[in-house]
Amino acid sequence: MNDPTFASPTPVGGEPEKPETSEAATPDGAVAGEAGPASAVAPEARPAQAEVFASAEGSNAPQPSNQNAGTQGAPSIDGGHADAAAVAVASDAPTAEMTAPPFTSDGQWQMPPEDVPPAAPKAPLGRIRKRTVAAISVGALALGILGGAGGAWAYNEYGPAASSVALPSANGISVDRPEGSVPSIAAAVMPSVVSIESTSTGERTSTGTGFVIREDGYILTNNHVVEGAADGGVKVLKSDGTVLDAEVIGTTPEYDLAVVKIDQTGLTPLVLGDSDQMVVGDATIAVGSPLGLDSTVTTGIISALHRPVTAGDGTQAPAYIDAIQTDAAINPGNSGGPLINSSGEVIGINSAIASLGGSSTATAGSVGLGFAITSNQARRTAEQLINDGEATFPVIGVLLDQTYTGEGIKVVDDESGIIAGGPSETAGLRPGDVITAIDGRIVTRSDELVVAIRAQAPGDDVELAVRRGGDDSIVIVTLGSSADVALDSQSVPNPSE
Repeated sequence: MNDPTFASPTPVGGEPEKPETSEAATPDGAVAGEAGPASAVAPEARPAQAEVFASAEGSNAPQPSNQNAGTQGAPSIDGGHADAAAVAVASDAPTAEMTAPPFTSDGQWQMPPEDVPPAAPKAPLGRIRKRTVAAISVGALALGILGGAGGAWAYNEYGPAASSVALPSANGISVDRPEGSVPSIAAAVMPSVVSIESTSTGERTSTGTGFVIREDGYILTNNHVVEGAADGGVKVLKSDGTVLDAEVIGTTPEYDLAVVKIDQTGLTPLVLGDSDQMVVGDATIAVGSPLGLDSTVTTGIISALHRPVTAGDGTQAPAYIDAIQTDAAINPGNSGGPLINSSGEVIGINSAIASLGGSSTATAGSVGLGFAITSNQARRTAEQLINDGEATFPVIGVLLDQTYTGEGIKVVDDESGIIAGGPSETAGLRPGDVITAIDGRIVTRSDELVVAIRAQAPGDDVELAVRRGGDDSIVIVTLGSSADVALDSQSVPNPSE
């Protein structure tokens, strides 16, 4: 059997080349010669190739490996050996050469389309120098800055006017406040309230508040605000920023009140109202310099009346105050400032606050429990200090038993309990008597009786409910003055009244 002559493959994108005639080809067209192509198979030669494969399989001839293909002799189609290097592949699997283009994956040769141009060679990849990258980055940054600046200039130059984005404005509502409102009262009171600073040996000892009570420069404040000051060590700061030296006119630790004077006239004094007319729930306004913040206004109500408060640092006699309790915020620095009612009148002098520990002190912060000396008490004491330089307080001339735990308050049950020649002895009280009420107000602690007495004035009459040996009676006592009753001559501790 003779194989047809193999046609050479057509190059991709070109015309098919004419097969060259080999000088070693046999006349009958059999493949011969070492130079003849052995791996290219024309499509029309596929059946003959199959016969070759079948012949090779049937003869059990050894199959050459890819390394020996084309170098060793192979069985001829008719069972002989070819003299040339033509080799018939005895495997059904296509070789690597038969699967490369223009062959298909199964080894079939295919004619490429004539209109497909040859693939262009890929350009070699290059590397960009670091200097080039840095230059590009700097240039981009410079362009961004110039562009931003140019855009901002253009917006400011040609952008919309500011009036087009204006926020809504006020509609012209009047800021005037009605008479009696907190703003109007605060505006009227503020020029008469001052800040006070006390110094000793060049160091500040305390700060507080005061307010004008006479147009010729008299100012009322707390005793504990000025008690540590040396001579000439009190300064007053007015609401207009003026700082003036002040002279201490008089003090009383028993009421924790003091009067100082500045050398200025034509001032506007605040009116001292009637504190007895106030009731629980009435509105209050506190004005002062808490923590050094002058001209501070806080508001609240009267929380309680006749609250017994004992104040003092132990260096002087304790102050017993029949106090007004308010929830208006009062802090250290408010001491000596006015507590104002809704009519703009002073009804109390802010003096103490209750701390979370339960004591009344001026060193803690506000917890909504502030205490003020009543304006009626402050009026009497201030007049005495201005006129006499000192103030007295009323007494009944008894010594109270601090160990007694029963109902009411017991007078010491020996001869020291009643001061000889005092108001109580004159009224008929005896040692061991138990006082259960004063002017109809029940008392259960000794400080309640003391503050109730000191809220009066010497010469006033008070009504005491007294229990003696199981019998109750009413005793009228005319209050004496601390200047007339020699309480200090008694070797007894406080409270003694």
